[in-house]
Amino acid sequence: MTYSLQLYTVRGPLEADLPGTIKRVAEIGYTAVEPYNFVATADELAAALTANNLTAPSGHAPLLRADQDQIFAAAQKLGISTVIDPHVDSSRWNTEEDIVATAKALNAAAAKGAGYGIRVGYHNHEFELESRISGRSGLEVLAAHLDPSVVLEVDTYWAAVGGEDPVKLLGRLGERVKLIHIKDGPLTKENKDQVAVGQGSAPIWDVIAAVPGLEIGVVELDDFNGDIFDAVTESLNYLKAGRN
Repeated sequence: MTYSLQLYTVRGPLEADLPGTIKRVAEIGYTAVEPYNFVATADELAAALTANNLTAPSGHAPLLRADQDQIFAAAQKLGISTVIDPHVDSSRWNTEEDIVATAKALNAAAAKGAGYGIRVGYHNHEFELESRISGRSGLEVLAAHLDPSVVLEVDTYWAAVGGEDPVKLLGRLGERVKLIHIKDGPLTKENKDQVAVGQGSAPIWDVIAAVPGLEIGVVELDDFNGDIFDAVTESLNYLKAGRN
């Protein structure tokens, strides 16, 4: 299993100095990153990754809201093998019909992605878990209608904020889950409350253990009160040290 860094975590420094930020991420010890909205920066980002011996096995892009061919072509350039749609608006999780429509759109994206040799996935926030359809969370309803080729990247922090026990949720979703977002904090909706992995209330090691087929654990902070590079360094050090 690979530990990666979601580059949204360092979006401020990245926008100011992409090559320098990628270099710093590599110096911290990360060997992989997860880019976001990477079409516009694909050439510069590809050069920076190569220069620093970093890989990008997964990436976030608005597959259901943008040109999929452009996204998949940029993903190929970056070596991204799994493109994940990170957000379908919360208003689309209130009925089973809307969720099924999202599943069909993701299935269609996966069929197109297969032509590029790229897998498609979906990443949740809290509202997909707050949504309840006939006793099931919206995310589980989605999973039931996805083609087997479509994977899930479960953000375990937002799953907990959404009211689910993330360990039990991962158990129910089973082999559909290939990636998780690892983040920590007091499990509130306030992004700036988030802290370095290992310093909050999230059951980090339990969620990692709950996915036997886990391919990538992606460190992410949506925001942080402090030096973000300190937080991503402490997160990686905690994960590398292993469960005590």
